[in-house]
Amino acid sequence: MTWTEEDIPDLSGRTAVVTGANGGLGFQTALALAGAGAHVVLAARDVAKTSAAVARVVERYPAASLEVVPLDLGDLSVVKAASDEVLARHEHIDLLVNNAGVMAMPQRETVDGFEMQFGVDHLGHWAFTAHLLPALLAAPAARVVTVTSTARHRARRLDPDDPHMRRNYGAWASYARSKMANLHFGLGLQQQFERAGVGASSLVAHPGLSNTDLQARSVREGGAGWLGAFFEAMTARSGMTPFEGARPQLRAATDPRAKGGELYAPRLGSHGPAVHRPILRRWDLQDQIDVLWRVSERETGIPLDVVA
Repeated sequence: MTWTEEDIPDLSGRTAVVTGANGGLGFQTALALAGAGAHVVLAARDVAKTSAAVARVVERYPAASLEVVPLDLGDLSVVKAASDEVLARHEHIDLLVNNAGVMAMPQRETVDGFEMQFGVDHLGHWAFTAHLLPALLAAPAARVVTVTSTARHRARRLDPDDPHMRRNYGAWASYARSKMANLHFGLGLQQQFERAGVGASSLVAHPGLSNTDLQARSVREGGAGWLGAFFEAMTARSGMTPFEGARPQLRAATDPRAKGGELYAPRLGSHGPAVHRPILRRWDLQDQIDVLWRVSERETGIPLDVVA
């Protein structure tokens, strides 16, 4: 049987936080979770766009329980303020979907001096997740889902001496590396949960070739080159809709049979129904996870140790 959002169980009484929830995959994720009865916190940067997203959810589900928290993953002070706001309102968080991201941008830095793609796609989510840990661990069986991409297969190892690629920047190389970091973060967080013996779990998902604004934005930003134009045209012609592309992360977040450390993705890689897919584990996987942990803690100044 093909899994769809119709298979999401009743989420009444659950609290879900979705980053980048005002458009694309994030919006579809928030919409489906709200439709299943969850209280959904839409954590996103563009306030006007988020307000429009809330209106669209309420139009579909008039009884939806929604909340907006401004979140700029490119500014750690804003990340801290957003997480403090969430923690002040919620003793427990049942679902955290680390969905937001940027792709193939020209070389630029976040407010904190991080390379933009690594800073937003990974380090911002690292900080947000770390700050929300008390509420995640207070839930009986919280799930954290981090969104990666098949672009991770093109990634080089993270260089701890140059994590921001100041010596040899490439827009697509940076994107691939940030998406590999998402995978390693999801797997490493599951190790942390298991080591601590807690009920929370961490999973990873990728949406395949989904026609969202991500491709068009990368072209508008001017860093994606001819490859960006190619992907924009290809996704417009043959990509899945955001509605379909959100299913892997929705299944990872809600399927009662899903387990920590698993990857959910389209069956055919870029297209198809959301299924559990094997993770190709390189011989140096654990070393790369350990390097990511050291670099992330050093760069952000924020430890992520569940046992501690």
